[in-house]
Amino acid sequence: MENMDLESKSVHRDFVLPVDSEDKATKFRVYSVSAPHMRAFHLSWISFFACFVSTFAAPPLVPIIRDNLDLTATDIGNAGIAAVSGAVFGRIAMGIACDLFGSRLASSALILLTAPAVFLTSIANSAVSFLLVRFFTGFSLATFVSTQFWMSSMFSAKVVGTANGIAGGWGNLGGGATQLIMPLVFSLIHKIGATPFTAWRIAFFIPALFQALSAYAVFFFGQDMPDGDYAKLHKSGEKHKDNISDVLYHAVTNYRGWILALTYGYCFGVELTVDNIIAQYFFDRFNVNLHTAGIIAASFGLANLFSRPGGGTLSDIMAKRFGMRGRLWALWIMQTLGGLLCVLLGKVESLSGSIAVMLVFSVFCQAACGLTFGVVPFVSRRSLGIISGMTGGGGNIGAVLTQVIFFRGTRYSTETGITYMGIMIICCTLPIMFIYFPQWGGMFYGPSSKGLTEEDYYMKEWSLKEKENGFHQSSMKFAGNSTSERGKKVESAPTPIDGTPNT
Repeated sequence: MENMDLESKSVHRDFVLPVDSEDKATKFRVYSVSAPHMRAFHLSWISFFACFVSTFAAPPLVPIIRDNLDLTATDIGNAGIAAVSGAVFGRIAMGIACDLFGSRLASSALILLTAPAVFLTSIANSAVSFLLVRFFTGFSLATFVSTQFWMSSMFSAKVVGTANGIAGGWGNLGGGATQLIMPLVFSLIHKIGATPFTAWRIAFFIPALFQALSAYAVFFFGQDMPDGDYAKLHKSGEKHKDNISDVLYHAVTNYRGWILALTYGYCFGVELTVDNIIAQYFFDRFNVNLHTAGIIAASFGLANLFSRPGGGTLSDIMAKRFGMRGRLWALWIMQTLGGLLCVLLGKVESLSGSIAVMLVFSVFCQAACGLTFGVVPFVSRRSLGIISGMTGGGGNIGAVLTQVIFFRGTRYSTETGITYMGIMIICCTLPIMFIYFPQWGGMFYGPSSKGLTEEDYYMKEWSLKEKENGFHQSSMKFAGNSTSERGKKVESAPTPIDGTPNT
């Protein structure tokens, strides 16, 4: 199977970007808005950005909100946990929805359904109502799964890490941007004449409207696959309408997806945790004003402009030379270094030192997120949506557990919690060592001595009857396009004696 045949231009349609045999783009041109590939990219990151702004619109205004609603430290901690807990199951459900209905419909529906919760934040009048609106708003973070699924459906193996990294990173920018946006909007409304307790309520109409508009943009201007929407492809017979039980089975029985869910819990989960606590941390510990605390907190999230995209690009660069083994090594190194920096952040006692360490920590933490989704698209072809959902859900579970253990109530000071969080990052990153692909290898072993190929790996997800009906054709094309994961150095890698290492 020759690579040049697989990267030939599509015979079905003409595309602005060069494509492979699946009509996935083999080039990534960030300044282009050409349909369908780059248009999907821009719609995905902008809509995800809007959801991040909405979900984390409250933390930078907590010093005002807590006085208005008489919130205790426990109330604030519970609301922060609620904001990221809903998306645990939401992301898994989104993965299933993407596999069955496509990214466009799944994403736009969720964004529109959660927008009312953002509007309703303006009438919260108690700790319980504040927790509930944050909980339901947080479901919108499940759009991360549709974003990554959409990019994996539009871009070829050689650039999928870059596409996933930039789309996810720029979407995550919302977590930093909202730290600037909400205090600014609040200040403007307050200066116009509103009281502080009224101004913060009016301010929530801005992220709510932005989120609703992004949902309509995705629905009316997006497209699920390079060759059309799922409904059209199912109707024409070009795409097999899969069975949910089969898709789910091949996802939950693939141990690689579970390991990535765990490790993602301590890169993206940590990022969510920091988004929730960092503004209040600097406000309380270093006595800076609300606006300054917001700027400092924003700098953590705004690093996503280049850090997560950089992680995705690094994943593709490592794969080009070292194959899948390079992707895994880069992920483990970056996330472990991020854990060490997190430990240091909790130990630094000066304002300037804390800001400096936080900025470097943010780069490594977010780059690890991009590196993770450089690996995810190759775990399963048939169950890509659910594997993405499992991994994304793992990020939210990590955030929930971390906040419950270290940042809820007064058991630990915030700086002590940050140090312990760093230790958790280091420990929970170790299982990456057990991820092994028989056709490509793992961190410490090369490919299986049994001579297994990409086709052998991805065809295991299809029964003989399904193959006879031709349902596996898309997986066959993907297997051929994934030969790039062999890298240039794979021949020199050690190979396990019995073919595949025990895990």
